[in-house]
Amino acid sequence: MKMNTMCDVCELNASAKLKKLGDAADRSDYTIALAGNPNTGKSTVFNALTGLKQHTGNWPGKTVVRAEGSFSYDGRKFKIVDLPGTYSLLSTSEDEEVARDFVLFGKPDVTVVVVDASRLQRNLSLVLQILEITPRVVLCLNLMDEARRHHITIDVRTLSRDLGIPVVAASARSKEGIPELLKTVHQMATGSVWPSKKTVLHTPDKTGRAIDEVAHALSELDPALPNTRWLAMRLMEEDSSIITALQKEELSPKIDEEKLKPVLELASTYREELGDTYRNDLVEAIYARSAQIVKGSVASDTSQRSFRVDRAIDNIVTHKIWGFPIMFLLLGIVLWITIVGANYPSQWLSGLLLGNIYPFLKSGAQSLNFPWWLSGFLIDGVYMSTAWVVSVMLPPMAIFFPLFTLLEDFGYLPRVAFNLDRIFKTAGAHGKQALTMTMGFGCNAAGVVATRIINSPREKLIAILTNNFSLCNGRWPTQILLATIFLGALASHGGAQVIPVLAVVCVAVLGILFTFFTSWLLSNTLLKGASSFFTLELPPYRPPKLWQTLYTSFIDRTLIILGRAVVFAAPAGAIIWLISNINVSGQSVALWLIQGLDPVGLFIGLNGVILLAYIVAIPANEIVIPTILMLTALVVGSTGVGNEAGVLFEASDSQVAVLLQAGGWTTLTAVNVMLFSLLHNPCSTTIYTIYKETGSRKWTTVATLLPVLYGVIVCFLCTRIWNYFS
Repeated sequence: MKMNTMCDVCELNASAKLKKLGDAADRSDYTIALAGNPNTGKSTVFNALTGLKQHTGNWPGKTVVRAEGSFSYDGRKFKIVDLPGTYSLLSTSEDEEVARDFVLFGKPDVTVVVVDASRLQRNLSLVLQILEITPRVVLCLNLMDEARRHHITIDVRTLSRDLGIPVVAASARSKEGIPELLKTVHQMATGSVWPSKKTVLHTPDKTGRAIDEVAHALSELDPALPNTRWLAMRLMEEDSSIITALQKEELSPKIDEEKLKPVLELASTYREELGDTYRNDLVEAIYARSAQIVKGSVASDTSQRSFRVDRAIDNIVTHKIWGFPIMFLLLGIVLWITIVGANYPSQWLSGLLLGNIYPFLKSGAQSLNFPWWLSGFLIDGVYMSTAWVVSVMLPPMAIFFPLFTLLEDFGYLPRVAFNLDRIFKTAGAHGKQALTMTMGFGCNAAGVVATRIINSPREKLIAILTNNFSLCNGRWPTQILLATIFLGALASHGGAQVIPVLAVVCVAVLGILFTFFTSWLLSNTLLKGASSFFTLELPPYRPPKLWQTLYTSFIDRTLIILGRAVVFAAPAGAIIWLISNINVSGQSVALWLIQGLDPVGLFIGLNGVILLAYIVAIPANEIVIPTILMLTALVVGSTGVGNEAGVLFEASDSQVAVLLQAGGWTTLTAVNVMLFSLLHNPCSTTIYTIYKETGSRKWTTVATLLPVLYGVIVCFLCTRIWNYFS
């Protein structure tokens, strides 16, 4: 009876700890943790196990994103928590701390560790560290197709025997091995399969004795305390979070601050005695054990063609001289295909939405006796802006994003980060900023969130403040449209497609240069400090799955971004129509605002329409061009954004050019707008994300206004230089 009471107390404590970690254990029979290095296909395994039964949020008290899902097997419900991808549990980055704390405090029923079968030795480091915390581990050998392609063979039985845990070979992309993984997880959770007791790490005598003595001291305080050896390792490194957890009785109700003091003193004595030798011995023990296991269970032929081809490609694309030209060439090819390919569908969509549906809606509203203001508000305002966003943005995004995703899936984008790493270190920033900057080319808000992978607060802040200089999804269509209309017209027929591509590539490169410059400026003024060291793992080259890439990029990127643009475009169109049709002293509010902003705009090579458009478009960069066109249509002579604007809004490139030229645009204006599109305030979503990540109004203000300052200076200088030489 007493034993049952103790068990009940343990279950209550475990349940409370799970709840503290944000996990509601009562909603499922078993809790599964999913761990692994980055680039091992962990997310693919997660998706394969859970399907659509998943959701995302944040860990309690953390900025790190968490993903949860569920699945049922043999009548039991399993909750699976996808831990942040991490290489080690030995450092103190937020991602690693979250992963470690969930395995330690959350005490999941099973921890599934996903590894890359083609890079097993490197991935085993994390496996061995998790095994020091808990033996309830299932190893998922993912990417077996890649291993076979590289002529790597793995003896799964030997590997399982050496580690003392079940091992499942899988290729999650093709669902290979997923049924076996489900079965093994179920067996481990229900107790039908139990791990063998193995000594995970063999440390040198002096270090090993120190760890064992601290572990023995912990065991004497509470014989039921699990993973005392791993806890001893952390106490030897003075891990504050583990010390606090023991002092506050989070790991054991029998251990408090007073009882822990002798153990901490013992750990401190050994730490001073061993010095740097302790960490070196520990790391060497991990890698030695990994090498020993791989030697006994893995066979490979590095002379095979696949290895030679991968190395040959890397020698070229990561070359100190040729790496950058190749990077710019590939970006240019993607943009050229986008510009050429988007023309026809864009014209078809504009003809449908603005040439056919717009007149139909107007005539329908007239036949239903809509008042002029209601027809204007709904059709000339809301519908017109929305239709413009769809016709201008959908075609280039539907081409650009799949191409960009193909490069990502192939494994090229991490090589871009590798090439840029050296420059970021020179600028005093963290090498991982290359990854967050690349993420910013998709979405700046996502790029800001991605800075969580940077451990140093100083370098993380630099990455946040400079991410806006990456051209995001919403700004690519602006660049492509203006370069095609104005700069393409300057060239002969043969160069009409090449010049716009070169122009957009130059703007993107200018953004990268501003990122380097601002990182250097901040690291030498407001945010002084030395850059940290990090290791960037290059994933293997993988042939992308074309149809899957097309589908996922269209659904996950194109439609989501387009949907967000439409959500912001509709109210923006309504606002534009209202300020264009509400008169004050015989003139619309829009014209008063435009005339007031004109002197400032013209001084820096823009105009009042452009400045007002960027103010209205703060919610989303995607609506800048539609806003400019609607306001320009007002300025060129219509008393409101009405029928005349509808004719002008039939969105072929030539008609857009006629409208903008009628509004006073020149080639210089287009160049300045392209520059200002790169160098202006972030969208409202990114501003809010910056505030949430920094928790600082000061740094959010700097991140918002610094690009605007750059934009004003660059446009002013461009105008002065242009006028001087023209």
